[in-house]
Amino acid sequence: MSEVRKGSCHCQAVEFEVELENGLENIRRCNCSLCTRKGAIIASVPIEKLRVIKGESNLSLYQWNTLQAKHFFCKTCGIYTHHQRRSNPTQFGFNIACIKGVNPFDYRAEEIGVGDGASQSLE
Repeated sequence: MSEVRKGSCHCQAVEFEVELENGLENIRRCNCSLCTRKGAIIASVPIEKLRVIKGESNLSLYQWNTLQAKHFFCKTCGIYTHHQRRSNPTQFGFNIACIKGVNPFDYRAEEIGVGDGASQSLE
């Protein structure tokens, strides 16, 4: 049974919905150079399960290296909301801290996996 959760950047100029089949699962950090710096905890969904419902024009796109991954940030407040994954372009990774009612500090370190983007250049 899926549920639709709403998310937003800090200033709420960008809002999105994400459809979760089994709640938040496979939450993780990535150790690539960008993700290490942004420090976000992410989960992923098939690309059709995340919809920007407000402020799409307020998103800034950042790409580097192979230009396959697409990282989206709010132009106003700078918050990373989601990205199209290089390792699986049919998925969006999203910042769980943007989801209403989710506090990333509620997760213990052992509950958060680590994606090895540094050695595989995946994200």
